[in-house]
Amino acid sequence: MPPTPSFVPPASAEPSTTTEELRRKAARMLIVGFRGSVLDAGDPIAVALAAGLGGVILFDRDQTTGGARNIRSPAQLRALTDSVRALAPGHVFIAIDQEGGVVSRLDPSRGFPKTRSQASIGRTDDPAVARAAGRAMGETMAAAGIDLDLAPVVDVNVDPNNPAIGAFGRRFSADPTTVAAFADAEIRGLHEAGIRAAIKHFPGLGSAAANTDFVVVDVTDTWTDAELQPYETLIGLDAPDAIMVANLVDRHLDPRLPASLSPAIVNELLRRRLGWTGAVVTDDLGAVAITARFKRAEAVALAIEAGNDLLLFANQATYVPDLARRLTDTIVALVRSGRISESRIDGSIVRLDALAGRPATG
Repeated sequence: MPPTPSFVPPASAEPSTTTEELRRKAARMLIVGFRGSVLDAGDPIAVALAAGLGGVILFDRDQTTGGARNIRSPAQLRALTDSVRALAPGHVFIAIDQEGGVVSRLDPSRGFPKTRSQASIGRTDDPAVARAAGRAMGETMAAAGIDLDLAPVVDVNVDPNNPAIGAFGRRFSADPTTVAAFADAEIRGLHEAGIRAAIKHFPGLGSAAANTDFVVVDVTDTWTDAELQPYETLIGLDAPDAIMVANLVDRHLDPRLPASLSPAIVNELLRRRLGWTGAVVTDDLGAVAITARFKRAEAVALAIEAGNDLLLFANQATYVPDLARRLTDTIVALVRSGRISESRIDGSIVRLDALAGRPATG
């Protein structure tokens, strides 16, 4: 395997592969949500999986209907994930937000073990508790056929009343060093169960005054460099398997674009300054923080130009059954038009291949 690139090359007009090959590479860059607790071969998401979709994200509840979405019971969920893998021609990431506490898609009401919030774990002052919690959650996910946890949260608890993070106990501590120590321990526990961990929400959502799922969130006047410390420490330890970039706005870091769409934040800050060479996943590009400002095709283009490898679309607020196909069409069109180079796509494929080979368990 060639060395993992630490930056994204500019677009060029180099010769491309066949449309079918390009479509498969484009599809691999997508993680998409869908409705349903079973899969039929004719479902749009099933067709997308057969065409090489990179991953799916599972939810317990549907944001629009309020009813169950993908998860009803341990046995049902395992049957669903087995169906997902059977349809995919290669590795497919099956992702979930399993942070513990309030944000636990696998919760006791559906027959899964109770979990502790990160805030509760942080108050123990014992990273061994975080490791045990990570291992326990990891074992639950592994039994369910899930392999990518969009956790732990490494946001520093700048504002305890933060309605996105602090108020829900989605943080270990207000001290960056403690955050890094507990996150490292939890990731080790996840790895012991064979689960990959994508830490979030880069560059730091701990001071946010709102939730990016529902509004545009600006942390320009509250964010500080101290919120980068957990990332710098964890990158130095080679702890995370991927890093999720938030949809927040920080005009000091980028006066024009939100973090998830910003080359200054993904390529320059995360990759060049902090030295991250692994996979980068966006937060939900269907969130209001993005859709309020950008059309879908432009958000896709900007996300790829920024340096992201996996574009996440929860497909919650406005449900589109064939969203994965439409997004694949968009990426192919961007390459064919010359706006995105095929070598840029290939750089992400290298990093996704490396992500598929992680974690090293034990």
